[in-house]
Amino acid sequence: MRYLHSSDSHRGGAMAGAFVLLLPFLFPSLFTPLSHASPAIMSEWNAPKPRHSRLLKSALQRETSNEQQLWMPLANQGWKTCAGSDTPSTLPEKSRGYIQVFLDGGLNQQRMGICDAVAVAKILNATLVIPLLEINPVWQDSSTFTDIFDLDHFINALKDDISIVKELPDDFYWSTREYYATATRANRVKTAPTHASANWYIENVMPMLQIYGIAAIAPFSHRLAFDNMPKDIQRLRCKVNFQALVFVPHIRALGDALISRLKYLPSESESSANYLKDVTDSRSKQGNGKFVVLHLRFDKDMAAHSACDFGGGKAEKLALAKYRQVIWQGRVLNSQFTDEELRSQGRCPLTPEEIGLLLAALGFDNSTRLYLASHKVYGGEARISTLRSLFPLMEEKKSLASSEERTHIKGKASLLAALDYYVGMHSDIFISASPGNMHNAVVGHRTYLNLKTIRPNMALLGQLFLNKSLTWPEFQEAVFEGHKHRQGQLRLRKPKQSIYTYPVPDCM
Repeated sequence: MRYLHSSDSHRGGAMAGAFVLLLPFLFPSLFTPLSHASPAIMSEWNAPKPRHSRLLKSALQRETSNEQQLWMPLANQGWKTCAGSDTPSTLPEKSRGYIQVFLDGGLNQQRMGICDAVAVAKILNATLVIPLLEINPVWQDSSTFTDIFDLDHFINALKDDISIVKELPDDFYWSTREYYATATRANRVKTAPTHASANWYIENVMPMLQIYGIAAIAPFSHRLAFDNMPKDIQRLRCKVNFQALVFVPHIRALGDALISRLKYLPSESESSANYLKDVTDSRSKQGNGKFVVLHLRFDKDMAAHSACDFGGGKAEKLALAKYRQVIWQGRVLNSQFTDEELRSQGRCPLTPEEIGLLLAALGFDNSTRLYLASHKVYGGEARISTLRSLFPLMEEKKSLASSEERTHIKGKASLLAALDYYVGMHSDIFISASPGNMHNAVVGHRTYLNLKTIRPNMALLGQLFLNKSLTWPEFQEAVFEGHKHRQGQLRLRKPKQSIYTYPVPDCM
């Protein structure tokens, strides 16, 4: 502070320098590298205004003409599930050793890793140790396999396919996360290539099992190919994903309660204290029994990485640019394109306003029961308000469940995502505002069960939203035509595509 008492010429520069140093403390969201920093701070400075006011005004006055057609379930498309093997599965007389995997990422990335771990254990005739879930560096969620999935069901469902142990025997007490983090270990597989073949595991991992009796694979995400796999291995992956992985009872119970409240309006006498009473007898409640689940991933990570303009003004642009610099050192491919170029290519996630306009154009009216499956929306309520004006009956976890009911899932990103997944699997219609692991997992699972799922045509919508002279009837017609064949119609998996997103023909 002594510099502030020097000459006037120095005083101004020093004060400016001090202000720059104080910026991170005065405006922390501009400089915070974590996506769980307050997502609403930017909207509090400069609340985003509707970007499509002309369409929004008409949408708010819309009349529905094809509501009955919207809610019709999918017709039988000629495919049935076949997760079981063509031949009876038998366990090897003797296991070759233990396979241990460490899984990073969010819930759905870990889910795919679990399925692949079972497949690798089968390929190697090895015993699988229940996978260890790494703590997500963004959400800081320490949930374990047994916190999320029903362990006993998992083991029992696969008892004829592979051997599974909850913990390693005492002889291998040393094989822990800390053991592999402190030095290079001969039995750790650190170089498994992305989408490795079955032969790669036989040639590189099986010798480790023979020498050490255990192989620890980390990293393991996306480390097993989807192509050129034996049919029985593909069927086993399907069985794990669609049958063996079931959420723990308290997630299912809360999910059932939320589903009941979405389908039927609760009576006035029903209080939060007895929300989790028997929810199967719903005849006395009012409602049409149908609801849509909207998966809205619009967090700071996605907004920044897309490099698109979302209408939050200079403050928002600066915050997202700074975030890109801190997290990715500015190396974001989309940054080299203009907002118009990105939107015309369908590379911008839909905002809450835009997904609301899409739903309105498809024929959903303001009486539609909408469940918002989302962790945090960048911009907070200011960003969601337009969507809420279009669908005033929109609900979310906090509005449907009491604080007491949510005790076991508060602050647990994986459990919150599991609840959204469960509700999404029981909805009449599912739609996601942007691609991602949650979108891919639920779309694949609903395809397996032949449930209606709307896939937004991102390129078409990007071009439509760029056309500011478009009238509501024109927009509505273009949306309707562009989504006639994007409502759950089966698509065959192409080479390199995920079996978990496209289960036909490997699982069906």
